Amino acid sequence: MSRLQNPGWPDYVDESVPVHPEMPGGYPVVVFGDHRLCAGHSTRVQKMPGPHMHSQIEFNLVSKGRMTYWFDGHQVTLGEGQMGVFWGMIPHQVTDCAENTEFIVLYVPMSAFLQFSDLDGLRQKIFSGGFLEGNGFKAHDFGSFALWRDDLISGDEMLEPLVRDELTARLRRMDRDGWRDLRGQWPLGAMAFHHDHDQERARKVEEMSRFIGENALELIDVADVARRVNLHPNYAMALFKRTMGLTIKQAVTRHRLDSARSMLIATDAPVSRIAFDCGFGSISSFYEAFEKRFRKSPAAFRKIAVTRQ
Repeated sequence: MSRLQNPGWPDYVDESVPVHPEMPGGYPVVVFGDHRLCAGHSTRVQKMPGPHMHSQIEFNLVSKGRMTYWFDGHQVTLGEGQMGVFWGMIPHQVTDCAENTEFIVLYVPMSAFLQFSDLDGLRQKIFSGGFLEGNGFKAHDFGSFALWRDDLISGDEMLEPLVRDELTARLRRMDRDGWRDLRGQWPLGAMAFHHDHDQERARKVEEMSRFIGENALELIDVADVARRVNLHPNYAMALFKRTMGLTIKQAVTRHRLDSARSMLIATDAPVSRIAFDCGFGSISSFYEAFEKRFRKSPAAFRKIAVTRQ
């Protein structure tokens, strides 16, 4: 099981974007070891000790009460009868919930989601960082989601393809009925799969994304990522960019900066040590990348974040 320490603080410190409501007691653990179609065993909503990430697309259907997420610097609330859909690789955390709130959680593999070629708009919005709520909620959705959850936690492998097909049909209805991004409008990516071998391409993109997440703090480059999926570096770069909306190098740098951001806030380690521990080859390259993304120097970011606690 591979882990990456990354509490997912906001992209930059700005008065218009809420900072994380409370500093985690340590590094939240991000688990990449489970990529299955599966369901949450518990239906009880509880506050989470810190933000986390995972590779699947997450579906939350609130059956009772109300819950609030910290979602990469934004506050998102779901109430009874609301269904939220988002990519688990976006840092998220349940920060508040009404007493006895209940929900049903389903996790869909990234590879399965990528092959839905007829859902480009919805799919692009999710992978570009949206937190989507489906319109047209139906009363029978509670029964359907409960059935899918029971099927997935039963361990019966014969039921998994049935759940996959039925959930796909529900996604198509969600796309037809409409949806909205609870975070506001985000720019769409450039995802498009309409040809043969779409499923294989989707699998390779998922594997590249996981490899980056698990190894970004090491000295990896485009060639390493391409080698992992047995592709020529040029083709791997083009496929990843077309699917994810950012380059392999940008994805690696983002993971490194996320880790550096957490260390600046959760530790007293010198900036130089953080830079090298997070995979940057020089202090100057770290400062340049950090200031470009967070609009503050590392020292200024640390000072502001600690002051706001």
